[in-house]
Amino acid sequence: MSNPFTLKIGDKELHFEKKVKLLDLIEGDQHRYICATVNNHVRDLNYEVFYDAQVDLLDTTDYNSIKIYERSLRYIVAMAAHRAFPKYHVKFSYNVSRSIYLTIVTEKGKQPRYFNASETKILKQHIDSIVQADFPLVKKVVPNDEAKKIYKERGQQDKIDILKYRPEKTVHLYDCDGYLDYMYGVMVPSTGHIKDYKITLYGHGIIIQYPRSEEKGKIPAFEDDKVFADTLRASYKWAKMVKADTIASINKHVEDDGPIDFINMCEQHHNNMLAEVGNKIKENADQIKLICIAGPSSSGKTTFANRLRVELMSLGLRPIRISIDDYYLPKSQVPLNEDGKPDLECLEALDVELFNQNMCDLINGEEVTLPKYDFKLGKQVKGRTLKLSDDQPLIIEGIHALNEKLTSSIARSQKFKIFIAPQAQINLDNHNPISLTDLRLMRRIVRDFKFRNASAEETISMWKDVRRGEFKWIYKTQENADYVFNSLQAYELCVLKKYALPLLKQISIDSDYFPVAERLIRSLKYFVDMDDKWIPNNSIIREFIGGSCFQDV
Repeated sequence: MSNPFTLKIGDKELHFEKKVKLLDLIEGDQHRYICATVNNHVRDLNYEVFYDAQVDLLDTTDYNSIKIYERSLRYIVAMAAHRAFPKYHVKFSYNVSRSIYLTIVTEKGKQPRYFNASETKILKQHIDSIVQADFPLVKKVVPNDEAKKIYKERGQQDKIDILKYRPEKTVHLYDCDGYLDYMYGVMVPSTGHIKDYKITLYGHGIIIQYPRSEEKGKIPAFEDDKVFADTLRASYKWAKMVKADTIASINKHVEDDGPIDFINMCEQHHNNMLAEVGNKIKENADQIKLICIAGPSSSGKTTFANRLRVELMSLGLRPIRISIDDYYLPKSQVPLNEDGKPDLECLEALDVELFNQNMCDLINGEEVTLPKYDFKLGKQVKGRTLKLSDDQPLIIEGIHALNEKLTSSIARSQKFKIFIAPQAQINLDNHNPISLTDLRLMRRIVRDFKFRNASAEETISMWKDVRRGEFKWIYKTQENADYVFNSLQAYELCVLKKYALPLLKQISIDSDYFPVAERLIRSLKYFVDMDDKWIPNNSIIREFIGGSCFQDV
């Protein structure tokens, strides 16, 4: 006989003497929940509890739950595609409007094949059929050799390639009505849990939308962001060209070519982009007076702004950087956020009128004494005095740098707007893309520990608020950019791994943030280690791991 145990679910305490499945704890419609946390550890609903625990049932309003929902939806779509088009191999990536993008993999040397309207309709019919059948998703544990045999029979070389780097000797596969696949994480117990999705033909592939936790479990309205889509397309095209579009191919670069060639190849790509944007500004130097740089957290804005300044110097210009932070209002005048704390991310926290006046006066050739914000005093004090020459454009960078309201008094023709972010198009295998957001979070975890002595747990605890500010203030401005700089370095996760893994492993299983740490570890472990001593001191990656020549600039 088992030892008796108690489960706390909400305000209820339930007592058991035999192990119980989480699914059996749900009253009413079992499909409304996606997963649960058991003592903060994310578990699928088939998990059996046999010990004292706090159980929290999670629906699509929860961040961790949505990760499982999206992963399970990809499984069902891959299964539907396999049934509808058995000769196709399909690939998932992340795309515009917070969606998944499904394309057909074209074999080398063959004519590309694209989805059409008829095939999109057929695919949806198969997805709906699988969801309505409510097939169970049964987890199987098989040795790596057996998994390799299964993948080989199905012609999935991409899954065989990544298997080499799996540290464990077994693979978790999910069996759904005879279909086998692995999505690198916990799944829903059955296909009937994935009720809410939308698919639309888009370009050469299919856009798949799903509920988002930041939208309270609703599917956001589709927004066709052309600039973002073009950037992702360019990122994938380059990665494919240099064979750095999967973890296995990235690892192969490190193992076969060595870190020096791989690092220099990636850094040269950044050099080429810097030269391109520099020439665009130089060509219109008589018009462009204000260079505005914005992007989400941990995009490498500071290093990029400094490198662009140097690039423009090499073209005969003498740019001057202006800090938007110096225009914060006194603390007593900063609006409060929904938690009742000063909202330093909102535009109204800045003295927009003074900023516009100062920028206009400088552009018009007048001498201006700028403010400097003293964070200890919580107010502006007197700063430097400037007077610009014709060859001195201004550079500003920050959350609101691309917001027209911040620079409303300056003519659009006098502004050059740059959006910067790491636009990753890297996959574990064809069915499992790496999250663009997780990449930035790993950068920030490493940087916050290195320069702010903050633990990974502290950084993850702030991430939700950071993301909320990004959606509110940053992403919509990308479509107005004159240039988008992809700050991704294909080699960077091989480097970040050795810094991030120890920090993530320090997060206790009892922590609220353990599920996020567990997910990040699951991705990082597949990358081979790479020595970072060959990374140039002006690299964007140095902003996060240290050793930047711009550290004190």
